[in-house]
Amino acid sequence: MGTPDRNARRLYGDVGVEVVDAGFLVVLDRRPVRTPMRALLCLPNASLADAVASEWRAQGEVVRPSSMPLTQLANTAIDRLTDAPVRASMISEIMRFASADLLCYRADHPPELAERQAAAWQPVLDWLEARFGAPLTVTPGLLAVSQPEPSLLALRRVLEACGGFPLAGVQSAATVCGSLALALALREGRLSAEEVFAASHVDEHFQAEQWGEDAEAGRRRDHLRDDVRAAALFLSLAEPNRPRPPDEEPAADHRQ
Repeated sequence: MGTPDRNARRLYGDVGVEVVDAGFLVVLDRRPVRTPMRALLCLPNASLADAVASEWRAQGEVVRPSSMPLTQLANTAIDRLTDAPVRASMISEIMRFASADLLCYRADHPPELAERQAAAWQPVLDWLEARFGAPLTVTPGLLAVSQPEPSLLALRRVLEACGGFPLAGVQSAATVCGSLALALALREGRLSAEEVFAASHVDEHFQAEQWGEDAEAGRRRDHLRDDVRAAALFLSLAEPNRPRPPDEEPAADHRQ
């Protein structure tokens, strides 16, 4: 059974996980789930497989792919990152968030916003330099600044060393946050999902305090927070031996 790309009627009853030589398959009525590209939805460890199976198990009469973020990230890892040219292209896409990282562009006014940005963002950039030898240049305003080539090469090497599943999580977090620095801090356990989300929305939080926030902006913020939480959970399950903050707990075992 393939993963639907839009809402579809549920045609299965039982959801399980089967162990195979290549990993852990999610099965629906004993039939393996397939990705949109028709590859087997095969996960690298039991914890991630259990969490993906739980998403399928939680569906009602209608299967809603938007309510299955772990499945979607797993599909990305399998369909996009097992082919070398596609993987290389994805790494180049992620590197755009290093070349124009959100954390490098600071407000020059008002002073209160500039202070908040520095307090939330500079420790992450300091950590990035210490952890990966990749200092990034900070600039006031929105005028593009070129980042040091050795730093970009160091960050590219970090991405190239990632397995397919962690890379999918990093790509998702970087896209949501507009920052590779924040995505790597999430992967490495330097920041929790809530801390990463708060750091990526310093400007929005400040503006909301000044002018208020409408309902649509609030819904958009909640959706993005859910995306960051999903990326954090996916990363913690894909790499269970990596350190993570104490508030990032792994999913419970739901196998039947």
